[in-house]
Amino acid sequence: MALSREQMAQRVAREMQDGFYVNLGIGIPTLVANYIPDGMEVMLQSENGLLGMGAFPRVGEADADMINAGKQTVTARTGASIFSSAESFAMIRGGHIDLTVLGAFEVDVEGNIASWMIPGKLVKGMGGAMDLVAGAENIIVTMTHASKDGESKLLSRCSLPLTGAGCIKRVLTDLAYLEIQDGAFILKERAPGVSVEEIVSKTAGKLIVPDHVPEMQFA
Repeated sequence: MALSREQMAQRVAREMQDGFYVNLGIGIPTLVANYIPDGMEVMLQSENGLLGMGAFPRVGEADADMINAGKQTVTARTGASIFSSAESFAMIRGGHIDLTVLGAFEVDVEGNIASWMIPGKLVKGMGGAMDLVAGAENIIVTMTHASKDGESKLLSRCSLPLTGAGCIKRVLTDLAYLEIQDGAFILKERAPGVSVEEIVSKTAGKLIVPDHVPEMQFA
């Protein structure tokens, strides 16, 4: 079965390390805040000006003035700081973020990402994604492997306007965890119960499949 949004967030959280400063994009990435391993010191940064973002608030505990970049109410952990978006983007552009987790519409074998515009649909703008892919070297993209129509989102070449070029090295979909190297996707892990054959059939770009591809493990 395909991973749920929560399982995808759990898998991404395993990439955290003590002392990391981490930016979480809109959508599935925001859920990662709920799955930081116990005892690990990680500071979550929101591009609208919050460093030290905590988990989502429980019912009745939400503060309408405390929001993330996706306008969802969040909590602030002890030691958090609040500042202007200008300072936030100085942190991003200056390369001070250790890990960025982004959503995307498409990713291709060259590490290009399209995440901000679908032609013919209303667009608010690129947002902070352009700065994030330019200012961070360690990026994980989270998205569904295919569209609702069954069309692959892992391509030989992105068809949508690019957010960034040659900047993506790791992709987690609802079917698999893959790395991008030398013009190909490399299958590293698969979702529990998902066959290699299904992943191959839903990947449009060049895919390298090792002899053994382990299943992801969840408690």
